[in-house]
Amino acid sequence: MYIYNITTNIEEASHHAWVKWMKEIHIPEVLSTGKFLSAKFSKVLVEEDMGGVTYSIQYTVMDKATLKRYYEEDAPRLIENVQKNFGSKLVSFKTELEVIDEYFVQRATATHYMFTYGTLQETEVQLGVFSRPLVGFEDELRKYMIADKKIADLYPTVQHTGKEDDTIKGQVYTLSNQELHKADVYEGEAYQRIQIQLSSGKNAWVYISK
Repeated sequence: MYIYNITTNIEEASHHAWVKWMKEIHIPEVLSTGKFLSAKFSKVLVEEDMGGVTYSIQYTVMDKATLKRYYEEDAPRLIENVQKNFGSKLVSFKTELEVIDEYFVQRATATHYMFTYGTLQETEVQLGVFSRPLVGFEDELRKYMIADKKIADLYPTVQHTGKEDDTIKGQVYTLSNQELHKADVYEGEAYQRIQIQLSSGKNAWVYISK
């Protein structure tokens, strides 16, 4: 996994407007390309000799090939938008980081079961969304099947059939309230989260198409 980091110094008079624009427009547009797993927007706590306020945006991406596709297919348009809105008021530079290893503290505050049948079972996606690998167990969702139609022609969803013979096998993970919110953000507007009962008798959240 890689981190695509953009460090930006924005003049102080414009930085509130820029932060609002980044949070509401630019970062969502970058994530909507489908190339990145997550983004982290941070303020650099340093007093710059040149003045202004410095921020860092870190996008996690699965591999170099995907990042290269972003440079070729999306970056020129998105950079042009930045320049058009704030070009004379900021200075930016990019850094690519390769993640060598990650270490996590397991917390005992997880209280929600989540049934997964798609990309949230992938370790790279879990690291990008939750900043930790998830440990789950197998279970089944009865009276449902994987739908033929995919979200954006890429991502699977499920549909209720009511038939006893229809079963979806998946993984169940235990999440905290905060992690459940992160899963909502990852799944996006195309999915809704509902609670169902699994074959084991456990109640769990699952994401279905809206």
